[in-house]
Amino acid sequence: MSGGLLIWMPVLLAAVWAAHWGAEHLAEPLKKLRQQWGFSVAAGGVFVGLAAASPEIGINTTSALRGVGDIGLGALLGSNVLAIPLMVLTAYAATRKKRIEGHDDHTKQRQAHFLEIDRRAVTVQALPYWGIIALFALLTLPAPWRGLQPLDGWLLLLGYLAYVTQALLRGRSDGEEVEWSSKEKRLAAAGVASLAIGAYFTVFSTEKIVGAFGLSKIIGGLFITAPVAALPEIFATWYVARSGQITSGVTSVIGDHAVTMTLAFIPLTIVGMTINDFQLFWVTLSFVALMPALYAAFIWCGRKGFRLWQVLTLPMVYVLYLVLLVVWVQPFGSGG
Repeated sequence: MSGGLLIWMPVLLAAVWAAHWGAEHLAEPLKKLRQQWGFSVAAGGVFVGLAAASPEIGINTTSALRGVGDIGLGALLGSNVLAIPLMVLTAYAATRKKRIEGHDDHTKQRQAHFLEIDRRAVTVQALPYWGIIALFALLTLPAPWRGLQPLDGWLLLLGYLAYVTQALLRGRSDGEEVEWSSKEKRLAAAGVASLAIGAYFTVFSTEKIVGAFGLSKIIGGLFITAPVAALPEIFATWYVARSGQITSGVTSVIGDHAVTMTLAFIPLTIVGMTINDFQLFWVTLSFVALMPALYAAFIWCGRKGFRLWQVLTLPMVYVLYLVLLVVWVQPFGSGG
């Protein structure tokens, strides 16, 4: 085991650094793209989310090709339970600095421990994403359709296209003239490539570490691969929020989830993924649905954002999920 860890831990650290560098160089290009095409700040999360979802796409493609779909299934569902509380907490921490560009009332909000979010994040992002979860549940929970089949992949693709179309078109205005230097274009392309490559090798090396510890595949996906796969999105959320694009930074988690619950599952639909632990699956999927429901309710009822107690409530719900698994589902054990 120690030999495997010595090999893959440096790979993991290098991959995380690559994802960090890529995320850092995406904040300004994202802002320019939104301005150039006239998209709302809420829709801006689609761009960040699509780039940040590369770990999940990578792990599912790898899982499908290797015949270890449980790792991909666990990574996707685990990341979708964990990511919303993690990204909201990250954005809150990132915006505690004294000044935020474009937010003249930030000092007052900082003193009030408030994280301001455009309310359109609920209607443009959260509610349509909840519709994607409902579609996924319909395709996987009923006994006659349980599991993932090739037809499900096409239906999930249509669901994602509908989500992206409404997110980009709603609230769109006339675009602005934006100048792009050659250096900016190269850095933007390098940022996307670095984020994707770093994300893939983050997941790949974590998969090797899971094997070294002898954990079951779905548990390794839920609690090792999923948190590590969230690292690129943490970096993206941090830098985008600190650049003044707070709503885009926070809503990127929904854009990421929309990808993971649709496009990222397509490799598993192609190979006909079966669900081996149905209780673990439906309990986890229930929390996948609960997180965006709380996210939307907190933004809407919190008068365009999150109060500190709401920011802290989301991680506590994740802790509740872990406790429920330990005392009721009891999925832990060794396995291949």
